[in-house]
Amino acid sequence: MDIRDGQTASTASSTGSGWAARPAHWARRAWTPAWLEKRPRPLRIAVRTIAILLLLLFAIWLILFITKGRFLKGPFERIATAQLERQVDVGGDFQLYFAPFNVKFYAEDIRIANPDWAREKQFFQAKTVDTRLSTLPLIFGSRILRFVNLDGARVALEWDAGNKRNSWTFGDPNRPPQPLNIPEIRRAALTGSSLTYRDPLLRLFADIEIDTVKATDTRIDDAIRFSGRGTMRAQPFTLSGGLTSPNETIAGGRNALTLHARGLGNTLDISGTLPGPTRLEGADLKLRARGGNLSRVFDFLGVAVPDTRAYRLTSALTYEDQTWKLTGLKGLFGDSDLSGSLSVGQPKGRIYLKADLATRSLNIIDAGPFVGYDPQRLDKMGTGGTIQTVSGRPRVLPDAPLRVEALKRFDADVRYRVTKVRAESFPISNVDLTLALSNGLMELKPFNFVVAGGTVKSDISIDARPARVRTEYDIRLSPTHLGTLLARFGTEKSGTTGTVSGRIRMVGFGDSVRQSLATSDGRIAFIMPQGTFWTRNIQLAELDIGTFVQKMFQDKLKNPVQINCGLIAFTVRGGVAAADPILIDTQKNVMLGRGGFSFRSEAIDMAVRADGKTFSLFSGQSPVGVGGYFAAPTIDPISNELVGRAGSGLGLGLLASPVAAIIPFIDPGDAKAAQCGPVLAGATAKAQRTTKGKPRDDVGRGTTAKSEDGKQTTEGSEKQRKKFLGIF
Repeated sequence: MDIRDGQTASTASSTGSGWAARPAHWARRAWTPAWLEKRPRPLRIAVRTIAILLLLLFAIWLILFITKGRFLKGPFERIATAQLERQVDVGGDFQLYFAPFNVKFYAEDIRIANPDWAREKQFFQAKTVDTRLSTLPLIFGSRILRFVNLDGARVALEWDAGNKRNSWTFGDPNRPPQPLNIPEIRRAALTGSSLTYRDPLLRLFADIEIDTVKATDTRIDDAIRFSGRGTMRAQPFTLSGGLTSPNETIAGGRNALTLHARGLGNTLDISGTLPGPTRLEGADLKLRARGGNLSRVFDFLGVAVPDTRAYRLTSALTYEDQTWKLTGLKGLFGDSDLSGSLSVGQPKGRIYLKADLATRSLNIIDAGPFVGYDPQRLDKMGTGGTIQTVSGRPRVLPDAPLRVEALKRFDADVRYRVTKVRAESFPISNVDLTLALSNGLMELKPFNFVVAGGTVKSDISIDARPARVRTEYDIRLSPTHLGTLLARFGTEKSGTTGTVSGRIRMVGFGDSVRQSLATSDGRIAFIMPQGTFWTRNIQLAELDIGTFVQKMFQDKLKNPVQINCGLIAFTVRGGVAAADPILIDTQKNVMLGRGGFSFRSEAIDMAVRADGKTFSLFSGQSPVGVGGYFAAPTIDPISNELVGRAGSGLGLGLLASPVAAIIPFIDPGDAKAAQCGPVLAGATAKAQRTTKGKPRDDVGRGTTAKSEDGKQTTEGSEKQRKKFLGIF
């Protein structure tokens, strides 16, 4: 090589024609494919960024795979403790890595603490937890566990004493209680595991043991079986069941479930399939239930429903949107049928009951537990089970307390329809009840039914939010034919064209029907517009025996007597109802009533009499007494006044002549006809007038009813007391 060649090489080296002296972008070109080099600069940057991220992820994966992620134990405990606001500890080995694509989590002696108020110290603890989580669903916030192997696991689910907090609501301790959401598990293997549940308010305590399940790799060798026992309201119950095909889910199939529970006089059998061992959404199940009281079953769901007589039901059962749904429900309670649909769930974090139920034929006895009668007494005694003897006096108003606290825990919308009610006294049909419950306020609006051809429309509101339950009654009776309404009480339809309409408006306090009525204030009024009655009904009420016998021999008992107008009304104060007024104006006489009754003692103390508008030769002119109790009323036509008239007649017969004996029984026919305007308006006694426009002084203006101790209390004018001398 000549010297020029050396100079050339030296020059080339000095001018950068070698590797070190090449342009800065040469390296990028060397590592960039030709097809990418020709692309726009932003695209080249994006591709390089993705490549770097993939390399970084691969590096992380490789590091985690080699180390098994054991170095993440401390950060995991700290992050989990901060997120849950519960102490999370791992006492043994810890692994967290990709194997190869799904996340593998393994921990020994893991513990998640319970809040301080809980009875159990740990919410969750296990000897070992070995699970696989699907990576992509995890990235998008969905928790799907492909496989879980638990050894010595124990879960403690608890409510506090006031049901304001539960142990499975993590984070802020003042956060409202959340529903229990279990991750979807495709396959599980459990060894020596158990679960406990505590609900002090419902008095529900349960311990469930899960039988040992063996697994080979990720395949379960046997069914997952469980059994448990507990108490509900101090009454024991047991349950058992299992998943008989735990390997089906992973192959695209479904898990077969069987469950048998017995307790509190009820037996439940559930069978069908689940989409996964812990996946309830889309469950296809069948329910069979039977027992002595259906309300005990709903107690498990945190829902208070009325007691029932013995029942048996079948239904399809599924779970959608955090709600259990019963469809195609059919069965019996007592001697009545039941069908429809029902759902119970927590779609918005609060228990919600929705039902649409129907009964074709309802035995009136089966409706008794709905208002507070003891179903066991009804089973043993029939309608006699509605009557109890307290301090020697019969009582019929139900006094079973309303479950106030339970009503505050859930909301409800219920519609119940009954085609026909089998009752001895009244022909009731077409019952249509709509019930709405929201935060302790229960409204039965409307509650309608047909009785004797007339429609009863009711709006009843029960407010359990205040310290004392407040009940408001508004019951309206459309014009109803008296002959049909009272046919089973001896009134004949023939010749009777009169109708009656009415309204009851009262407000009372207390957590039972009896207490709310015993403290009620309000008004009760029934109006009779123009119509007719059989003659014999009127004459007997007047005790006009002479006219009655005369018409009987003349075969005129079925001749109608015209009713001009009538009003039977009571003013209620403190549970005591006083006649205000009882006034019925007919073509030939005026019927008047005084007295009242008590919702507190259930005593009746009333008298009704009729004064003739025409002359009668032989009329008792005495009140007919109505006394006794709601459960055992009495009618007494022989009053002190009638006895007095008989004594006077006997004395005159002995002293003067036998003919003079009838003088005390002669009715001159001076009864004051009523002005029908105030009567038909349902006005109080104070507003009543005679046809001449004068205020009436012969209708009740006071309270007459027996107090709690059975003593008679009377308030009214001396003239009124003399008018009804035989009773008051």
